[in-house]
Amino acid sequence: MKAEDYVSFVEAWEARATIRTRPRRIVEDDERLIYPLSRQPLVLSETFTRQCPELRDYALVQSLYKFINDVVIFETEIVDKTARSIAKDRFAIRFPFACRFDAMSVVVDEDYHALVAMDFMQQTIALTGIEPIALPTEIELSRAIPAALAQAPDHLRSAVELICVAIAENTVTNDVAAFAKDDSVKQSVKGLMADHLLDEGRHSGFWTRLVRIYWQTAAQADREAIAQILPVFIHQYLTNEIQNGFDFALIDHLPVADTVKQALKAETLALSFPINSHHPLVSNIVRFFRNSTLLEAACVREALVDYLPAREVCA
Repeated sequence: MKAEDYVSFVEAWEARATIRTRPRRIVEDDERLIYPLSRQPLVLSETFTRQCPELRDYALVQSLYKFINDVVIFETEIVDKTARSIAKDRFAIRFPFACRFDAMSVVVDEDYHALVAMDFMQQTIALTGIEPIALPTEIELSRAIPAALAQAPDHLRSAVELICVAIAENTVTNDVAAFAKDDSVKQSVKGLMADHLLDEGRHSGFWTRLVRIYWQTAAQADREAIAQILPVFIHQYLTNEIQNGFDFALIDHLPVADTVKQALKAETLALSFPINSHHPLVSNIVRFFRNSTLLEAACVREALVDYLPAREVCA
């Protein structure tokens, strides 16, 4: 895709953006879950189900708070920063007006998502009476993007930032999609995720197109340099360190014996996903590399050999 071929999604945004079309989501006082069991393996662990199953809802509420906190950080500190820079034509990679206009719509959407998430958290606190424990001040991307940028020469820092944000936006879209399909949770939660998904589907395509525009004109030496940085980013992005830290803090707040807490922590560590081709988010990342055309470059395939299916490596 060439920059001059880019077509704005302004009409789709005007017609379907959630900030323009969706009502306020009100959390229900019903028996459905506030957060999917599948997204908090702690409550499904052997020790938890045997020793403190009555604390399930408390753990799920705290997990929702952490998820909302992650959304706010992601939208306002990660995506907003890059999108706003592009929209205001302050990004080192120059894009035409249509791209910059769409970037500003992404800023509006993401800040609105953060606002809606904060509203839902306050509703949940009022409904349950459960105050959030201390929540992380950063997410995996807060570390992964700086780690990647530190490896990049000055003239490639913006390109690396663009690709990292695009990877994250494509990954979160599929993550939210799985959340939105879970019938065990409250309808308001499903609606909240479906609303988010509607916008994120548009955003993921936007970021993919920008990366394709950049990659088509990137020099071979720059492509090779970026390829070597990608595994650094992916490893930091997929780490379980922050999630494990939160889970440990949650376990420490449970009114159970110290021996039970230690057993829960050991089981939590055992449930961590390995950072390789079998990690559940890797398929989403590989799909982005394919759609953005990065995977057509041999240097990218070679750099990502630990994450790719054999057919991709040999392509």
